[in-house]
Amino acid sequence: MSEVIASPSTRRKALEQGVDIVARARALGRKTMGPEDLGASAPASAPAGDTSYWDVDHAAYGPVTHEPMSRFAQVAATNLGAANALIPQVTHHDRADLRAVNTLRETLKPEAQARGLKLTTLVFQIAALAHCLRAFPRFNASLSADGKTLILKDYVHIGIAVDTPHGLMVPVIRNADTKGLWEIAADLADLAARAQARKIKPDEMGGASMTISNLGGIGGIGFTPIVNPPELAILGITRTEIVTQWDGTTPQPVPMAPLDLSYDHRALNGADAARFMNHLTQIIKDPRQMMV
Repeated sequence: MSEVIASPSTRRKALEQGVDIVARARALGRKTMGPEDLGASAPASAPAGDTSYWDVDHAAYGPVTHEPMSRFAQVAATNLGAANALIPQVTHHDRADLRAVNTLRETLKPEAQARGLKLTTLVFQIAALAHCLRAFPRFNASLSADGKTLILKDYVHIGIAVDTPHGLMVPVIRNADTKGLWEIAADLADLAARAQARKIKPDEMGGASMTISNLGGIGGIGFTPIVNPPELAILGITRTEIVTQWDGTTPQPVPMAPLDLSYDHRALNGADAARFMNHLTQIIKDPRQMMV
């Protein structure tokens, strides 16, 4: 668009607001611009990636305050925005029976107290996921940058998304498939505490096979986590719910953990995800499998 028709007052207002009037006109598909167009939203046909039309003077509509995003939050926003825009993602939803896990946790409670550790449900879910990644190597892989080669990994590292006051951090439990429940519990407690204290080192946050985003302590019945590239999948967990299951004609209250698996559809398909989740839920249902 070579020329935009606008009054001097409109151009002055655009300059004061830091609005590129040519870019805004292009986004709106117009040649004539008025002051009311400087904060207007672009139509659905606006060029992909052009966010100039998001630059709105919100103070024109009422009081506002400004809160700078932390460096961690800015990095996360950039990565997640790119991931959501570039990766065709699908989310598979399932639930895992926690009766045996809860029984085992209760049995091991005295030993956990003696060790000074919390044997949470998440510890079992990390161990189960680590075993599952060994059984399904395509989920323990990454795509090359050009998307033409699948890189299979001979290690299992589990990233744990931690919500901190200074932004989302994802420290990694290394070689989780070789560790027992107590070691995983100790690693989880250590990484979570140091993440909150902002003492996680850069080399403790990269190279995960898959990430777990656990909202169980907050709530919700499910969500669609965004794949954290270069990983191919991410497992979301929400609050355990009591579901009625029937044993013949007898109703049984069963604690079930909602699980949400988002995956990169370029490398994994729905049947892959269904088989992966079937295996994962069976391991959680029978935790003896993860203790072998």
